[in-house]
Amino acid sequence: MLQAYRQHVAERAALGIPPLPLTAQQTAELIELIKAPPAGEEAFLLDLLTHRVPPGVDDAAKVKASFLAAVAHGDLAVGLVSKARATELLGTMVGGYNVHPLIELLDDAEVAAQAAAGLKKTLLMFDFFNDVAEKAKAGNAKAKEVMQS
Repeated sequence: MLQAYRQHVAERAALGIPPLPLTAQQTAELIELIKAPPAGEEAFLLDLLTHRVPPGVDDAAKVKASFLAAVAHGDLAVGLVSKARATELLGTMVGGYNVHPLIELLDDAEVAAQAAAGLKKTLLMFDFFNDVAEKAKAGNAKAKEVMQS
């Protein structure tokens, strides 16, 4: 996957255009590499996850959000991505598949601050706005921060 991606980047650079974002399949392959990273590739893998998977609601974003949610919730332990970093990365996805996990993480004291920070910058909340409002009414301080922002 890495060799094919690097070749793609070189081909696009020769044309003077940026590489395409990762597809859902490439994102899934990337996640498997992140789980067991080849030596010396750790920073590159994290850069791909951070900057080359499109935000929003396409298939690759769904794969990324599912992985990050599992790490942020503590369901999956990955050496390269902590719970806090996974939550921060979820917060960069502007809406869609990341919103529900971020709302759930408002109840996790370990990462609630990162979840709130991400939700404050999220544009595509859809009906999840009501979920944050309910948490705020129930006394969740971080949900109140999100509502006030």
